[in-house]
Amino acid sequence: MPIFTEVELEYLRSQPLGRLATQKPDGTLQNSPVGFRYNAETGTIDIGGFRLDQSRKFRNVGDNARAAFVVDDIVSVQPWRVRCIEIRGRAEALPAEGSRPPLIRIHPERIISYGITERDTEAHDLKVDARDVR
Repeated sequence: MPIFTEVELEYLRSQPLGRLATQKPDGTLQNSPVGFRYNAETGTIDIGGFRLDQSRKFRNVGDNARAAFVVDDIVSVQPWRVRCIEIRGRAEALPAEGSRPPLIRIHPERIISYGITERDTEAHDLKVDARDVR
């Protein structure tokens, strides 16, 4: 069974930025805007960036291997229409290897989406699609 639905993948491909939440060793949370891509070969979300391996988020993932990632947008304010997908899971801080730059790789374990599949449903009637994967 695929990890993401085709509609979720279409949505992820249409968005340039997401927000990566990680936890510092002292328990403090950090939330960072990041670029990303869906890696169909590994079924993961891959996050890169300038000097990523020198960043706090990279060290956070290396310390505890957990992350949450959100992609959202506002389609319309009149009527109100928002869409989002949250991906929680195991994360890896992968150092540069060969020609591949360093990256954070999220292996989805829980996916929560909202407003992506129900395009014609009134905002207050939308249902959350939450599921565990893998």
